[in-house]
Amino acid sequence: MSSKKNKIQLSEHFTYRKLLRFVLPSIVMMIFTSIYSVVDGLFVSNFVGKTALASINLILPFLMAMSAIGFMIGTGGSAIVGKTLGEGKREKANEYFSFLVYTTAIFGIALSIIGAIFVPQVARLLGAEGELLSNCIMYGRLTFISMPAFMLQNVFQSFFVTAEKPKLGLGVIITAGVTNMVLDLLFVGILGFGLKGAAIATVCGEFIGGLFPILYFSRENSSLLRLGKTQFDGQVLIKTCINGSSELMTNLSSSVVGSLYNIQLMKIAGENGVAAYGTIMYVNFVFIAIFFGYSIGSAPIISFHYGAGNHSELKNMFKKSLSLIAIWGLSLAILAQILASPFARIFVGYDKELLAMTINGFRIYCLVYLINGFNIFGSSFFTALNNGVISAVISFMRTLVFQIGAIMLLPIVFEINGIWGAIIVAEALTLCITVFFFVKQRTRYHYI
Repeated sequence: MSSKKNKIQLSEHFTYRKLLRFVLPSIVMMIFTSIYSVVDGLFVSNFVGKTALASINLILPFLMAMSAIGFMIGTGGSAIVGKTLGEGKREKANEYFSFLVYTTAIFGIALSIIGAIFVPQVARLLGAEGELLSNCIMYGRLTFISMPAFMLQNVFQSFFVTAEKPKLGLGVIITAGVTNMVLDLLFVGILGFGLKGAAIATVCGEFIGGLFPILYFSRENSSLLRLGKTQFDGQVLIKTCINGSSELMTNLSSSVVGSLYNIQLMKIAGENGVAAYGTIMYVNFVFIAIFFGYSIGSAPIISFHYGAGNHSELKNMFKKSLSLIAIWGLSLAILAQILASPFARIFVGYDKELLAMTINGFRIYCLVYLINGFNIFGSSFFTALNNGVISAVISFMRTLVFQIGAIMLLPIVFEINGIWGAIIVAEALTLCITVFFFVKQRTRYHYI
């Protein structure tokens, strides 16, 4: 009885305390996901070397681009399922849920095969040659083995929250993450398998993260959702893709922009520049996981109350969300300045020149935390309101258009510091667009 009393439902009024309790598992889940991605880089950098680290950083954008459909279906689909639950149509919500999970699995298998075939061509296109090229091919092809499971893991991260089981979702991610970390220690640190060991550890962790939720949802359970019979629904798939297009755009754009960063850095600073950027990105993943985790955790609440026509709760969520993001953004920017040197030493303390470049780069880059949380939430907020077009516009400008312009132009004047500061300029320009949509859409959705 006590667990049922403590359970927070989507239909409730959310105080700050209740909201934080509900979204905390999603925030921790995203932080943990980021940390176990970081562990690969940490072990590879310290036990295999900076060439191996650069190879992961070079091919990683391609891997993330191929898996982006999982993020799209998870966020776009959970908005539809959450809204359908808010309308009181639970059976229909489960049909949609099942259809989207099965669709993700099919896409995952197809993309893993395509990705494994084209890894060599992509790595060469990004400038890899010699040992760097062979490392990229080997790491990429091994990691594509678990691509379907990784895509399912990303889908279930959103659906666990919609099913009112965020803590179970957190448990799955922690189990997958610990598996990856322990196997990294064993394969890379103790047995000396090198880059291959890091890839195998990642594959094992992703299989746990993607396959366990299938076992849970395919049986009778205490959540709002269950896998079962369904039928092809092109309309739902199209709406899911439109709803989640911002997340697809974010991941595809991040992959393109990440590759552009690497190309520019190879020109200006060579292999050291790519390794420094990779280290900054590893730390950045952990920091912005707070914003992404909050967005994932709060989106089903917004979708539910939008479906239920509860305008007062939408106003409540909007106001509280902006307050929390402002506080977290300021805290993260200060914390990053303090921790720039210790974090850099953990990854690249063995190379004085690389260490200095990394510390300087991160101290410039981290100022973005004052801004980007609002843009991440803004995109997620409109996805949750089933307005994928506005969400996609925010993401498209944030992750692609403004960043490409900044990365290409700023280094002409500021050299490598222009690359580190490009993200700040891009996010500041995006914030103008986010605020514009917040103001323009307020009467349509009644959140102000």
